[in-house]
Amino acid sequence: MLTQRGVLQAKDFKLEARVSTESPALVKPVLEKLITKGTVKRGGAPDEFLVEAEMTGTSARDLNRSLLSALRGAEKRTRLRAQWTSAGVTEKFFDYVPKGVSRAPSSEKVK
Repeated sequence: MLTQRGVLQAKDFKLEARVSTESPALVKPVLEKLITKGTVKRGGAPDEFLVEAEMTGTSARDLNRSLLSALRGAEKRTRLRAQWTSAGVTEKFFDYVPKGVSRAPSSEKVK
């Protein structure tokens, strides 16, 4: 959202993500450092993490890019399947690629 001066305004996003990697031991510390408001749990597979968090940024795309770039700095073969929800809109991504936008159920709205 732009302010009257044309500056992007930060918004709060709810993140639900699945991170898979060849090296969980390298990726886990990066996730724990970046996810300060939320949880990082092991997924069903030994190379997978499930992330639920709240983050603030100018757009879902920028937050997704920053998160995946940091994870790939630790392990290049890391994959991120994420959905970011803010103000009733959910944006889905596979790695850096947007996969769709939808209205979030009212229980998932983040102001």
